[in-house]
Amino acid sequence: MPGRWILLFIFLWSPFAVFASDNAYLEELIQRARQANLSQRAEWLNLLHYKPYPYWPGKRSLADDSEFFNAPHGKTDAAAELEATLAAFFSTSEETDKTQNPQCRFIARYQWLKQELQFDPARLPSQPCKRFYQWHASLDPHEVTLVFPAAYLNNPASMYGHTLLRIDARDQDEKTRLLAYSISYAAGTDETSGLIFAVRGLFGGYPGVFAITPYYLKVREYSDIENRDVWEYQLTLTPKEIDRLLMHVWELGPTHFDYYFFDENCAYHLLSLLEVARPGLQLTDRFRWWAIPSDTVRAVTDQAGLLKRVVYRPASVTIMRQRLKQMSADQGRLARDLGQQRIDANNDRIRELPALDQARVLELGYEYTAYEATTGGGKAANAFSHMRNLLLARSRLEVPPQKPEVAVPSVRPDEGHKTSRIGIGAGSRDGRHFEEIHVRPTYHDLLDHDAGYTRGAQIQFFDMRWRHYRGDDGLRLEEFKPLDIVSLSPRNDFFHPVSWKVNIGWTRKRFPGNEEPLVFRLNGGPGLAYSTPEKFDGGVVYYGFIEAALDVGSRFDRDYALGAGPAIGLLANVTDRWGVHLSARSLRYGLGDDHWSRDLVLEQRYALSRQSALRLGLSRKQEFHDYWNSGNLSLHFYF
Repeated sequence: MPGRWILLFIFLWSPFAVFASDNAYLEELIQRARQANLSQRAEWLNLLHYKPYPYWPGKRSLADDSEFFNAPHGKTDAAAELEATLAAFFSTSEETDKTQNPQCRFIARYQWLKQELQFDPARLPSQPCKRFYQWHASLDPHEVTLVFPAAYLNNPASMYGHTLLRIDARDQDEKTRLLAYSISYAAGTDETSGLIFAVRGLFGGYPGVFAITPYYLKVREYSDIENRDVWEYQLTLTPKEIDRLLMHVWELGPTHFDYYFFDENCAYHLLSLLEVARPGLQLTDRFRWWAIPSDTVRAVTDQAGLLKRVVYRPASVTIMRQRLKQMSADQGRLARDLGQQRIDANNDRIRELPALDQARVLELGYEYTAYEATTGGGKAANAFSHMRNLLLARSRLEVPPQKPEVAVPSVRPDEGHKTSRIGIGAGSRDGRHFEEIHVRPTYHDLLDHDAGYTRGAQIQFFDMRWRHYRGDDGLRLEEFKPLDIVSLSPRNDFFHPVSWKVNIGWTRKRFPGNEEPLVFRLNGGPGLAYSTPEKFDGGVVYYGFIEAALDVGSRFDRDYALGAGPAIGLLANVTDRWGVHLSARSLRYGLGDDHWSRDLVLEQRYALSRQSALRLGLSRKQEFHDYWNSGNLSLHFYF
């Protein structure tokens, strides 16, 4: 039997009498575990991170670290892992700075098996696990909060947003939450290229690990550096459930999992921790193919009795924008000059202002100086001295703090439209009528209703469009884009982000003679975006790109065509339900195959509900020397 061989390996050094006694009790525990079928219980499978294979029957552990298992085949044999774990618990090795007794190394498994099998302390003594209990005491856990920083396209690991868990101590309140600790899961990489990260992440090219860090470091990273609003979802976990979660985090330790961009990502693995904490939750079952952070937050909020309340924490940039709305243009320029250290706190133009306006300018100047120093955009070497002078000048004004109230967005990230979409429509192109099916597995485009999403952020994966033209047989694939990302980040006097876009896929291209084969296309480029002054948060966004495009196909003279040119556009919310996107592009292909490609497109969306919308598209296009018009009307459903 497997238990006997494992036992021989562990206890070979033991005196025979002790070995025989322990062997007998181990055999008894194994038999009782088999009778109770403990190895197939949800609690045990959750502790091992066992999940079904997506493509064939059976289960296996998602953990990819051999140190996480006690049995040679523990990754695929839950019963063998349980019996090997029981055998390991008989070890009498003492804890050191570098090693732990198996009862402490796998403390969550030990506590659960102890409860289920009622260990006899005389025959299987408990080990002290001093290091774990010191760590647990330092956290002083009282509550657990699921934290969702909004999407940030300039960080490849956070294009969809991100989730982490915060451990709130007993004596903390809203003013001291920053002193808490957070639990996060992320890919172990310093990769800064979104495209490379996405491609390698598709195939598990990075190790994923759990980490425990001070929460204020995360807030500084997300809110102060990456300018991301943060949503905090406080959960109703009981003290016993919190202890179970922390014991499991402890035994995960440095265990690595292969990080997959779509499914085994930060959001998915945090749900697995909650399943361990509260047996009976089946949060990960909803995500067999992909796990989008906002969808995983929605899964938590949909779970009856799991959500306590929600707190919104605006980013530093959000607060600065709100300050600007309360100031005149001249005061805003003074604050900008202060932040960029062009003037100091004793400038005459500032001293001539009323005390209240001076306070507003000095406070915004201080925040902007800190932002510039943190993000590397300012004179970091002199920032501390400059900020100190601003604080001294502000302290001399006998007016209360002027920090503005930032309204909580009416729609939370978990309340926006769902991330999968299917569209059914009909239209006409160059006089030929067609029906169309449009499927997008995930996630959001520029014209989708942006309530609960980051304005100007488009991320689509595996976007597919099929058409049937009247008189033709069957559907034909019109377009397939595995990757399609657009980042529109409006610039102003204070903030100067660069917008960018990239898309990769296959599309129909019209050649002379009305041939329309599928060609592979890689397209993208940098750009600039601005928003109308009266709509600082982005009611109207206008943009321009310098694009490059590589088309590859056998129909080209040299099997490829490389071109470049400008693209401009305007994105507007006419009403809360009605959105408009007008764009134009002109590409000159000068290498491989010499020709022009131009298009003028007007798209409109009217939201019928949060999960449905009508779309109307009108366009005028040119390929080579041919011009044509097209239009289509479609109904989209989000699920």
